[in-house]
Amino acid sequence: MSTQQGKILIVDDDADVLRAARLLLKRHFAQVDFEKNPQKIPYLVTNFDYDVILLDMNFTRDLSSGKEGFEWLDRILDINPKATVVLFTAYGDVEMAVRAIKAGAVDFVLKPWENDKLLATMQTAYQTHQAKAEKKAGGATLHTGNVLIGDSPAMQEVLETAARVAGTDANVLILGENGTGKDLLARHIHTLSLRKDKPFVSVDLGALSESLFESELFGHVKGAFTDARDDRAGRFEEANGGTIFLDEIGNISLPFQAKLLTVLQNRSVTRVGSNKAVNVDVRLICATNRNIQQMAAQNQFRQDLLYRVNTIELHLPPLRERREDIVPLAEYFLGLYRKKYNRPVAFLHDSLITQLEQYDWPGNIRELQHAIERAVILCQGKTLMPKDVFVKSGANNAADKLDTGFNLEEMERNMISQALKKCNGNITDAARELGLSRAALYRRMEKYNL
Repeated sequence: MSTQQGKILIVDDDADVLRAARLLLKRHFAQVDFEKNPQKIPYLVTNFDYDVILLDMNFTRDLSSGKEGFEWLDRILDINPKATVVLFTAYGDVEMAVRAIKAGAVDFVLKPWENDKLLATMQTAYQTHQAKAEKKAGGATLHTGNVLIGDSPAMQEVLETAARVAGTDANVLILGENGTGKDLLARHIHTLSLRKDKPFVSVDLGALSESLFESELFGHVKGAFTDARDDRAGRFEEANGGTIFLDEIGNISLPFQAKLLTVLQNRSVTRVGSNKAVNVDVRLICATNRNIQQMAAQNQFRQDLLYRVNTIELHLPPLRERREDIVPLAEYFLGLYRKKYNRPVAFLHDSLITQLEQYDWPGNIRELQHAIERAVILCQGKTLMPKDVFVKSGANNAADKLDTGFNLEEMERNMISQALKKCNGNITDAARELGLSRAALYRRMEKYNL
């Protein structure tokens, strides 16, 4: 590998470890940054595009269990599900390594490390990251499982409206079912805005517990509560000058709706444990898959907050209402995964095209993507057939083709599938049913092609 490639971030609270790791890695990678304070991870991950993050598992709060490492790993993947993370620690065993991989890390290194072993691990992680980084194809951007492709009249109307409002600071509310690409549309608006060179900070409100709501959004000062060992900026401060995207805004409780409204009205935040207001300049984009107008009519969502967030309202249509886009999306995913997995398949059979257009795709673009990805992996020929994607007559999605098994991963996949069916595809309800965060459920859905 060229010494001019790769941006690495090392996070460890031991200055000696940081110096030694950086000294080794800077000879092999173009840029090696390091950070002693893990509280700065959200800012760094949000604002800098690192190829690999080398993350310690034990900081000052907990010296041996690795709990903090798993917490920060989950936080990193909440911000950027495509992040490539390698964990390392002085305390570890095979069980912890397995847990690390299942939690989303790509590898695990014990300290003290062997230089050759650490270097090989980081180079492999970098190559893995590069292989996954299919950033653009046909002018469309891939992000968190969705592609902004849309020649249908319904999508063209959305994109034209988005382009008109992007240059303003008007608040935008994006409505749509799960899997329609609300987060991608928010990023698209930010990219077209005058704030495009400033941070874009995404917050999944459905994944935030009420105990963390204020600290995550507004920040806290040292000593504000147990484990508040340093001052920490919240997501609004991290987004200052740029755009903050509040996903699943319909999921927050009425008391926290009031707190959010106060921040939006005053354009300032007060960190938990402080009396000092900090001014923030952010462009607000929100999204929800719920009927928020009905919620407001039933006093489940504040009318004054709704007026504040939906200056412009965009509705992303489900895939069944934009059937003209199904085949272009399928062809995009076919090309993407044909290249990624080095498979010979290159065509969609006419009969498959018919079934793709007739199927309602309740999981929307995410479901279509996973169906095509699985079909590309398993297909032995050059043309995808209906049997490669559907079980019978297009009535079932591709994920339902998997055989039931008895190993732990198959059991987990089946439980997730059953929870999603029980909750009619509602990610928030399914995550609550399974005892997972929304971010953790999304990662498992991606893992199992659900």
